[in-house]
Amino acid sequence: MTEVLKTERVLLDGLAFPEAPRWHDGELWFSDMTAQKVMKVGLDGRAKTVVEVSGQPSGLGWLPDGRLLVVSMTDRRLLRLDPGGLSVVADLAVMAPFHCNDMVVDATGRAYIGNFGFDLPAKADAKPTGLILVTPDGKASVVADDLLFPNGSVIFPDGKTLVLAETFGARLTAFAVAADGSLSNRRVWAKLDGAIPDGICLDAEGALWVASPRSREFLRVKEGGEVTHRIAAENQAVACMLGGPDRRSLFLLSCQVIHEREKSCTLKSGRIEMVHVDIPGAGLP
Repeated sequence: MTEVLKTERVLLDGLAFPEAPRWHDGELWFSDMTAQKVMKVGLDGRAKTVVEVSGQPSGLGWLPDGRLLVVSMTDRRLLRLDPGGLSVVADLAVMAPFHCNDMVVDATGRAYIGNFGFDLPAKADAKPTGLILVTPDGKASVVADDLLFPNGSVIFPDGKTLVLAETFGARLTAFAVAADGSLSNRRVWAKLDGAIPDGICLDAEGALWVASPRSREFLRVKEGGEVTHRIAAENQAVACMLGGPDRRSLFLLSCQVIHEREKSCTLKSGRIEMVHVDIPGAGLP
């Protein structure tokens, strides 16, 4: 039986389009995408801007030395926040047919970056695209192809499995990760009935929390597709992250979308809510 949970607290509201939440150094980091800034907020609700990104920030991650990596969506670049400001790690325009989006960064600093694959704002037909791997020295390559809008992704604690959300494929897809970062043994981890996956995060039992914008809910999904928990969202569910001191706080990011295919939100409708869960977070991000 599926358990229904309810949000317990609004941590932060008045945002534009909150995306890519990450629990890091005792705070929740996230991209306020259309506001063009990376932010962080403590459990006390106090927020601050970390850096502004004119190309619209999305996926976030960290190198082993602590420097922040940011996906710049519209100019299709991976950026690094150095002491002197943002610098370009890799230009991905040749490999990404349209905007880049979410990513996961592994323990060695390798970044796996998704992209739309087609002109979503123009309502073009969905086309498959590839997942891009960028190494810390800036070398980029496509490590998986034929993906329908590769979006949120996670890496399991042993570093040997990557699962990503294929938003327009309505499925979660898994790969084996080799020592050099290459991917193989592709398989469907779970098909989603009536939902489409956007941002995802992993818990210690190997289940995934999945944000589903179209059905306005957050789902906890086991491998194979069993849904164990549901949380209804007033607005469209965008992304989620397990964090807090014990990683049992589930952060829920949502906004009111004017037109789903354009991914355009009403002004300052974005919010971050919280709920306590029993199973803590695990893996990356």
